[in-house]
Amino acid sequence: MDKYQVIVLGGGPGGYLAAERAGHAGLKTMVIEKEHFGGVCLNEGCVPSKTFLYSAKVLDYANHAKDFGVSVKVENGVDQAFVVERKNGVVKTLVSGVKASIKKAGVTMVEAEGKIVGKGEGGIIVEAKGTQYLAEKLIIATGSMPVVPPITGLRENLAAGYVMTNKEILDLKEIPGTLAVIGGGVIGLEMASYFSSVGSKVVVIEMMNKIAGPTDAEISGLLQKALEKKGVEFRLGAKVTAVEADGVVFEKDGKTEKVKADKVLCSIGRRAVTQGFGLENIGVNLERGAIVTDDKMMTNVANVYAVGDVNGKIMLAHTAYREAEVAVNNILGKKDHMRYNVIPSVVYTTPEIGSVGETEESAKAKGLSVKTLKLSLMYSGRYVAENTDLSGICKLIVNTKTNTLIGAHIIGSYASEYIVAVSALIDLEVDIEVIKKLVFPHPTVCEIIRETIWSE
Repeated sequence: MDKYQVIVLGGGPGGYLAAERAGHAGLKTMVIEKEHFGGVCLNEGCVPSKTFLYSAKVLDYANHAKDFGVSVKVENGVDQAFVVERKNGVVKTLVSGVKASIKKAGVTMVEAEGKIVGKGEGGIIVEAKGTQYLAEKLIIATGSMPVVPPITGLRENLAAGYVMTNKEILDLKEIPGTLAVIGGGVIGLEMASYFSSVGSKVVVIEMMNKIAGPTDAEISGLLQKALEKKGVEFRLGAKVTAVEADGVVFEKDGKTEKVKADKVLCSIGRRAVTQGFGLENIGVNLERGAIVTDDKMMTNVANVYAVGDVNGKIMLAHTAYREAEVAVNNILGKKDHMRYNVIPSVVYTTPEIGSVGETEESAKAKGLSVKTLKLSLMYSGRYVAENTDLSGICKLIVNTKTNTLIGAHIIGSYASEYIVAVSALIDLEVDIEVIKKLVFPHPTVCEIIRETIWSE
């Protein structure tokens, strides 16, 4: 039986980066992926959806060119088949890059379904393509899959192609006249933003009374207004009870209503993939369907780690990247741990949202002593120069006892690109008086951070 120092189950962001880091560190490493290297993020999620959204952004620029003194004639809008083709090309390029990086790290790649057989002498036995291998250390990175709740007619219409998940909608080559979106979370909102920009009438049906999940309430409210301005309709506080052949039935305020649609996107959430590959054979603990890990990414089983969506903590690709590094560092004997309070999140709609750390609501719920600093993005010269909708804001949450930042919430252009600056300031626990002395380039949108700090 061939022995490896590290075997990784799953070739998504957490899995392939763990394999790369282990390989570069000189460990004999194998990564097993049953479908596509790059995982959901690269093949069905993060990257493909951003190619869609950029096409919509270009169209929005063209449609509003006159606001900037530019004459552009938009004749046919978006060629959806070409958008899909371009998306496929982007994915192919990046998947090739991932494979090349894994190979460069000296990692053995196996494209097959991997299964955990059990514990062996000196490690964990893993099987792929009928061959068994012994892993001194095992990193589980099997990812997540869409939640498909037991709603009447949902599974049948998924099978018929009328209802789509995030995977199928990214292969849709025709723009639907009307798109009903079940779920007002990140995926649902990004697709609502895209399809409304390219010509669909979009209706978002969300069970909660606000969109964008745990996002700061004021920020999510501003996003809702921006999307409504683009034509997106929202049915909040609505419980979907059935999906029929021509639309979605839901209950709201004690009344039954129906939204007719040409296509339906089901984006209610995702759940960890923990079944079907032998976790039970080594006794890995699960909680609410996800693998339980500590802040070093260790499970209850010695020498077994879990990174990425499978541990159910924060289902974001960049979380998986960092978890992968933490796991490998601990395998190498280097002290490292996860700091989940500094994981940024982004909604790539137009406008974008960038968030990190505590919201006003979460800080209050925890009884923290805080103050909120808030400023319009109009205090950024570049923002004013490049936008006609000037409703963006920056909110910073300050711990008044430590005089440090513990949260930031921004809606507006480039928010995705500079939210990391606040993440770093929170992580390093930089005093507000020190932040005031930092120099931001001018004119940039990111200097709104400095302006907000000085706004009190």
